[in-house]
Amino acid sequence: MNRKILSKTKLLLLFVLITAAFLLPPAAQAQGTVHVVQRGETLYSIARRYGTTASALASINGLRNPNLIYVGQRLRISGSGGGGGGATATGGVHVVQRGETLYSIARRYGTTASALASINGLRNPNLIYVGQRLSISGSGGGSSRGGGGTATGGVHIVRAGETLSSIALRYGTTAAAIASANGLRNPNFIWVGQRLRIPGGGGSSTGGGSSTGGGTSTGGSGKWFEIDLSSQRMYAHQGSSVVRTMVVSTGIARYPTPPGTFRIYAKYPSVTMSGPGYYLPGVPHTMFFYKGYAIHGTYWHSNFGRPMSHGCINLTRADAAWSYSWAPVGTVVKIHW
Repeated sequence: MNRKILSKTKLLLLFVLITAAFLLPPAAQAQGTVHVVQRGETLYSIARRYGTTASALASINGLRNPNLIYVGQRLRISGSGGGGGGATATGGVHVVQRGETLYSIARRYGTTASALASINGLRNPNLIYVGQRLSISGSGGGSSRGGGGTATGGVHIVRAGETLSSIALRYGTTAAAIASANGLRNPNFIWVGQRLRIPGGGGSSTGGGSSTGGGTSTGGSGKWFEIDLSSQRMYAHQGSSVVRTMVVSTGIARYPTPPGTFRIYAKYPSVTMSGPGYYLPGVPHTMFFYKGYAIHGTYWHSNFGRPMSHGCINLTRADAAWSYSWAPVGTVVKIHW
């Protein structure tokens, strides 16, 4: 009799243990909004598990190097541990990854490409690049635009993950112009919550005029580019002298190149450009002059002298390399018909 009771007790205990194994959450699961790193995990595998990105997790947890995480580390997960809102951008910033388009990013955050383009001041939603920091409306693509990063009366409040360059890109101005307007000695040092005055125009006239006269300052170097949309030519000027003439391809009718006077605000030896129907890695000698528009080298066509681009200025690789080495950041770019 005692043996029968003992056997039943063992069976009952085994049943309880098996039931507990299924009901209790494993150590690797997110407790609330926290994930405890397990052996063999990477930030990328964790991100996939919760339906978000490694860059989003790095931003949320203040990780400078997404490849450096350790066993036992507690990582905050956006949303509620992988449900619904796992892909939400905390801080309202998404860093563009290889192969992404504005449309795929918009779908991820439950918003639209046109909304993201409006929030980030992008005239051409097809022109984004790897590493570009995009502000996401509200807390994951909602319709609210009243977040901390909104300019109110010419003031921008710095949010997590933003740089002076990304802020300048958003408002169609330059980092140098914002630094000057706010008396910043070091443009690389800004902090979350800082209030920055946004200068009117930011040194870039975008009124669509065909200003080609000599009234615009060309900076201390005296160098400036002139782009004639009618003749598909770009001229490199040193003061009043033409140093080099180049044949270009500008935007087609559907994606026109914006006329006006701008300044080069960023230079990259190589970037990836992508959009609906195209993916172009390693675009050489790229110089951004207005939002997502750039002067750059071109390896995918040789039809220079006729409009071919999505709004950028296409150069031969030789002309792009020369222009890149010749023109410093801040060089004026005048575009006219």
